[in-house]
Amino acid sequence: MGDAPLTTLSGCGPKVAAKLSERGLSCLQDLWLQLPRRYEDRTRITPIAMLQPGVAAQVEGRVEAVERGFRYRPVLRVAIGDESRGTLVLRFFHFRAAQAAQFVPGTRLRCYGTPRSGQNGLEMVHPSYRMLGEVDEDLGDLLDPVYPAIEGVGPATLRRMIGQALDRLPPDDALELLPAPMLEPLGLPPLRQALLTVHRPPRDADLAALLAGIHPAQRRLALEELLAHHLSLRRQRIAQQAHAAAPLCDDRLVHELLRQLPFALTSAQQRVFGEIRVDLARPSPMLRLVQGDVGSGKTVVAALAAMLAVAAGKQAALMAPTELLAEQHLANLAGWLAPLGVRVAWLAGKVTGRARTRALAEVASGEAQLVVGTHALMQEGVAFHDLALAIIDEQHRFGVHQRLALREKGRAGASAAVPHQLVMTATPIPRTLAMSAYADLDVSAIDELPPGRTPVQTVALSAERRPELVERIRAACAEGRQAYWVCTLIEEPGEDTGAGAAMKVEAQAAETTFESLSNQLPELSVGLVHGRMKPAEKQATMAAFKAGAIDLLVATTVIEVGVDVPNASLMIIENAERLGLAQLHQLRGRVGRGSAVSSCVLLYRSPLSQVARERLQTMRETNDGFLIAERDLSLRGPGELLGTRQTGVAEFRLADLARDADLLPQVHDMAERLLCTDPAVADRLVQRWVGGAVRFAGA
Repeated sequence: MGDAPLTTLSGCGPKVAAKLSERGLSCLQDLWLQLPRRYEDRTRITPIAMLQPGVAAQVEGRVEAVERGFRYRPVLRVAIGDESRGTLVLRFFHFRAAQAAQFVPGTRLRCYGTPRSGQNGLEMVHPSYRMLGEVDEDLGDLLDPVYPAIEGVGPATLRRMIGQALDRLPPDDALELLPAPMLEPLGLPPLRQALLTVHRPPRDADLAALLAGIHPAQRRLALEELLAHHLSLRRQRIAQQAHAAAPLCDDRLVHELLRQLPFALTSAQQRVFGEIRVDLARPSPMLRLVQGDVGSGKTVVAALAAMLAVAAGKQAALMAPTELLAEQHLANLAGWLAPLGVRVAWLAGKVTGRARTRALAEVASGEAQLVVGTHALMQEGVAFHDLALAIIDEQHRFGVHQRLALREKGRAGASAAVPHQLVMTATPIPRTLAMSAYADLDVSAIDELPPGRTPVQTVALSAERRPELVERIRAACAEGRQAYWVCTLIEEPGEDTGAGAAMKVEAQAAETTFESLSNQLPELSVGLVHGRMKPAEKQATMAAFKAGAIDLLVATTVIEVGVDVPNASLMIIENAERLGLAQLHQLRGRVGRGSAVSSCVLLYRSPLSQVARERLQTMRETNDGFLIAERDLSLRGPGELLGTRQTGVAEFRLADLARDADLLPQVHDMAERLLCTDPAVADRLVQRWVGGAVRFAGA
């Protein structure tokens, strides 16, 4: 049935099959689920006079004039007209002499393309076309699907093979996996009908709904895909729960830490720690995601959780993505825990020689009760005595493999139990995304800021008003305040360059800005931090800024997380239109950490795209990270929001978490019912949609 290899299709030899296999297409079922990305309506002819710029259409007409030019590069212009007395210019930049010779005045053509305004009225650039005889040719009765391009396989070949695969679709009862009582209340078509509709829409299909992804046939497929992904995560969670973990119940150190702290927990912090405490008391591993806005106090919740592990005679580890952030955690934790007699060890790339040897020995012997570090914690040679709790900060910056590696460190310890996992993020995740992408995790939200924090006032200014900002910095620093000036990428790296080139351009922009502001503000101490500096230089500059020795810090987005300077009350983000909402919100969170009124200035260059305008408007309207995350999801989509390093997350063929969020409650209900009543069907659904890409269990 669906597992027959593609080589059983005519025209699919070993070479074509190899090209398709590179894209994960190896059997008939893979082609059934290789869905069109858009459609072309060639079922009707639009009179040329009725064409609208930007609206794709099919026209028929006779060649009226042909012109070949070679001004900057070869160009072929063909003017055609029809009975509506309209004229359309077809423009070709890539053509052969034999092709140009076909366009003889008087020849009838049928063309499909998107018209746009040109020098002489409307034109189509490189339309698809064919010559017609004098006898009228029938129009098709189906919309033409356009599939994602596959290197080495032409679009016509791919369309023909998908057509052959669809001809071998089994009957409804053999293809359908979802029980009728589950499907009927939703009013969606059976799977076979949905697949045929999506691949071969009839001419009267709602094209607007198909292009928007909201046609009932697409909703039926999205439902099943979301269900399969949810089931795969739930099965992993069940498998993870089968492992043993050390119950952590002794709360002596928790009470001591709460007495020592110079502040009281917010009600949100108390609620989230209560949820963690219940998880840690169980003999199965905790898997909990704690999300909280910038400055909401996740670190102290993590410290309280670590105290439950330490009180049980075991170890906890906290891993952060950058040395800057890890060192800040170290400073906070050491300050809180030293009075309790808890030994905190530090492991990062810059810890070398005798210091590293000593730290590794303390970790291996268990003398180090809490270990703070970067990804260095996962390297070979790092052996824990008895790791019971792994805390991962800014978890979206770590790949699944890295989270797994830290878990395995715990299994290699004295008890061989799986450590509990607490993952944290200051990038709030929209509820819909958390419900699907993190179905293997319990999710908690610290949705309240500590008292005394003032909302940051945000304004957007055109880059022409830059001189005003320099005076504003002068005034703020004269009052004893400090400021950030953040330089973002000001030109796109070339096609053959990558992140390294982008970082280089950012660093150059920061250096130029640093020199310029140093000259304009000679009375101020100006510092510079960017990603290409040596770690020791960065740390020294940040320490000087935190100590108040630097008035104005010019930096790249390297300061996005982990910098806590309460005296800094002004943030300027240059080229703000180039950043996503989540990153803008993270940067803005560097100010407003003290009691002074703080401001964030979004400096932009005109003209602004519609998306950039919406982003800046959102930043002006709200400081609520959760609302910003929802807007970011709708503007950017889940893949970009979660980051490419979240292996396997949100890589859907058809489903869209923002668009199809309303299906998630039904998906969750269906998943639980299937796991209870028909696990074999659940397995087949996962195999159909997720296949070999099932996520790493419990990572």
